[in-house]
Amino acid sequence: MKKVLLTLTIGLALVLSACGGGGGGGGSSKNESAGDSSASAEDIVKKNCTGCHGVDLGGANGPSLQHVGSKHSEAEIENIINNGQGGMPKGLINEEDAKKVAAWLAKKK
Repeated sequence: MKKVLLTLTIGLALVLSACGGGGGGGGSSKNESAGDSSASAEDIVKKNCTGCHGVDLGGANGPSLQHVGSKHSEAEIENIINNGQGGMPKGLINEEDAKKVAAWLAKKK
């Protein structure tokens, strides 16, 4: 029983840390892709967003992004990424990457 509880606790901690903790944006996730300007939007999403939005972007701990472009404009998506909204903390990725990701997600209708 103790092993199960420990495993669940560790798993929960990993999931929550993948979604970021808010705060001052000083986490490592913000800078992971900052040095690689050649990273594609899809790669940036896979590295930084699937922990909360799911591998297929169908939603997990965060909302589905599969059709986010039909709900929000590219500018609105970029604003949400940069400034946070609801349970999503701001600054999980840098602004250059946020622009790429917003353009990519806006096409998902």
